[in-house]
Amino acid sequence: MKNKAPNSIRLLVAGICFAILWSSASAATKIGLESAQPFVIAVTRFFIAGFIMLFLSHAILKNRLPQRNEWKQLAVYGLLNISIYLGLYVIAMQQISAGLGSLSTGTNPVFISVIGALWFKEKMHRSTIFSLILCMAGVVIAAYPLLINSYATPAGLVILIISMVSYSVAALYFSNNKWNNLHILTINGWQTLIGGVFLVPFLFIFYDKSKNIYDIKWMGSVLWLAIPVSIGAVQLWLYLLKDNPVKAAFWLFLCPVFGFIIAAIVLKEPISVYTLTGVLFVIAGLYIVQKRKAV
Repeated sequence: MKNKAPNSIRLLVAGICFAILWSSASAATKIGLESAQPFVIAVTRFFIAGFIMLFLSHAILKNRLPQRNEWKQLAVYGLLNISIYLGLYVIAMQQISAGLGSLSTGTNPVFISVIGALWFKEKMHRSTIFSLILCMAGVVIAAYPLLINSYATPAGLVILIISMVSYSVAALYFSNNKWNNLHILTINGWQTLIGGVFLVPFLFIFYDKSKNIYDIKWMGSVLWLAIPVSIGAVQLWLYLLKDNPVKAAFWLFLCPVFGFIIAAIVLKEPISVYTLTGVLFVIAGLYIVQKRKAV
């Protein structure tokens, strides 16, 4: 009983910090895009985060290197979870608001449930279908005034949805492969670095010197995305998952809320009745999915 209260407080603090850090990624990306091209931000971010995690894992913690088939798994996971998901995400952020970007990331649990049911040919529960409808309706409602006021474009929304699907497939791929007790920091470090390497050709193909100003905005954006988000938020997420996977998913409910708040404060993005209604729809959809999992 003595350890229960302190542990609950640690989980509470970890959950809130995770939601804030994860939600801040959209605003940080928007700020970086004011100074640099998408792939310049993404590749730099992934290389910094990857090297830091691999240094900690192999040089400090002395964890083993991946072996044989693990390299293939890391390459596939990095392609889906870093190259495609975050590569498309940073492109989409050129055409949508930071708040909407945060709202979409909160829908990942529903996408994972739907794709998982199709992948494993399981019967899709009505609650899952209803949750998907609620979440998608929420995104559309929140996006409506943003589309009218040029805070988002249809193309940006399509790219964003494709990136969410890639993330969901990556999550299922990760959970359904054997990693042979490979340390999670090793997995995260290598998949981040490999995912960044896959994007290097696109960086050179689309690079335009005139569109990149390596100023404080660019540096601050990259460092924030690399350390507090790619390393800090992910490690907090893994800590929450280790305690209770079902409860951990509920912290995603706060991401859309914090995302719009951060976007409003930092980027002066508008919050309207449509925004609040859309957030409530998404949260309701996520709650239904997680409630069914908890039963």
